[in-house]
Amino acid sequence: MSAAAPIPPVPTRLTTTVTAAHGEPGRRWLSALPAATAAHLTRWDLTLERVLDPGGSLSLVAYVHRDDLSPAVLKVGLPTPETAHEHAALTHWAGRGAVLLLAADPAGGVLLLERLHGGIPLRSLAEPKAMLEATSLLHRLWVEPPADPVLPGVADRVADTAARLAGHRDHPVTTAAQPLLQEALSTAEALAGSSAETLLLHGDFHHGNVLAADRAPWLAIDPRPLTGERAYDLARLVLDRADTLIGSPGAPAAVRRRLQQLADALDVDRERLRGWALFRAVDLALRALATDRREDAELHLELAAHLSG
Repeated sequence: MSAAAPIPPVPTRLTTTVTAAHGEPGRRWLSALPAATAAHLTRWDLTLERVLDPGGSLSLVAYVHRDDLSPAVLKVGLPTPETAHEHAALTHWAGRGAVLLLAADPAGGVLLLERLHGGIPLRSLAEPKAMLEATSLLHRLWVEPPADPVLPGVADRVADTAARLAGHRDHPVTTAAQPLLQEALSTAEALAGSSAETLLLHGDFHHGNVLAADRAPWLAIDPRPLTGERAYDLARLVLDRADTLIGSPGAPAAVRRRLQQLADALDVDRERLRGWALFRAVDLALRALATDRREDAELHLELAAHLSG
């Protein structure tokens, strides 16, 4: 490969989401992103095929091939507390249930990953089959956490959400839902303080973060790793395909059925799962508000209302 790698384009979606959620620090990161990406193409002897567009919400994702012509994916992400340990989790899993990490520059938020079938997420399957595959994969991901580095725990995520709520306390959407938001936070605080297990968790496990692969039927991508109980991870799956779930006839009953089915499938306490699902629905709503996606926020708050005790 030539010494000077091409300067890749930055997808519009990435610019929009990073700017909305991270303001001036995000804009500075975006301005340096093309050069940083080109530098890693050179550093790791990679040839750029194409940048995925729309790609990620916090990362530039590019198809590349290595000097031996093997395909790979270059991911250059905005470093955040949630993504800071992605490389550590992928290293610990070593390809068991998750995408294989080929190289990493953790300080720069840059990962070189095996190439999966990006156009075939688990979401492409009918829901019953997708849920079956998802729960099977979670069994492989829930392992003892690495001793080093020490990863954040679920209590840290609860504190982050509380801070996010404080930042949006005066928004009309949150003002109207204050009792629900406070119930979600108090429930999560109680759950975080009473957990009896500490496992490595994916942190953002849903059908869109599972892709078809060659060496396994399905593999997880994009972890936001932390440690804690299985119910926290499973709760994100409860909320998957939220628009379909809310739009189905008898939405409250549909939510209860999904809760029960997932709790039974993975032998997780149903009430703990319900509590974490309530919290995570509220957290997703607040994240949506941070990027000016009011409709998504209202959708997740509606789902949270169905999970309220």
